Amino acid sequence: MITLPNECYYAIFNNLCHDYKNLFSCALVNRHWCRVIIPILWSKPKLKNIKLIRIFLLTLNVNEQALLIPFKITLPSHPKPLFEYTNYITSINSDYLHNGVRSWLTCEGFEMYKRDEASHELENAVESSLIVMLLRTSNICISKD
Repeated sequence: MITLPNECYYAIFNNLCHDYKNLFSCALVNRHWCRVIIPILWSKPKLKNIKLIRIFLLTLNVNEQALLIPFKITLPSHPKPLFEYTNYITSINSDYLHNGVRSWLTCEGFEMYKRDEASHELENAVESSLIVMLLRTSNICISKD
């Protein structure tokens, strides 16, 4: 079987960059396709999904986790992800990050609807930890668009 050059795979799969479901399915075809597709899938993640926030929390180092100790947050205890997903990120929408963090905190049992100072500090601490981690691990642009 003749294999295509990687540039061809990148061109083909980049045309599907907004079709996450089909890209994810293609990533399961074989290891080579997976290595090509994962950077495309993770270049501009939609952080409204709390599963993505959990994956990011697994990537925090000791210093970034230390910012969360005063808030008694229990971080996910799953194994580290297979890929260093954050290395592939090129852009993050700060509104999606904010909403994703708020959704994750609500799912974890924190009362985020109160909108008091403690809730605001908790949100800021989690967002700050994630932003520090993203700046450490990726070539990122954080935007409001």
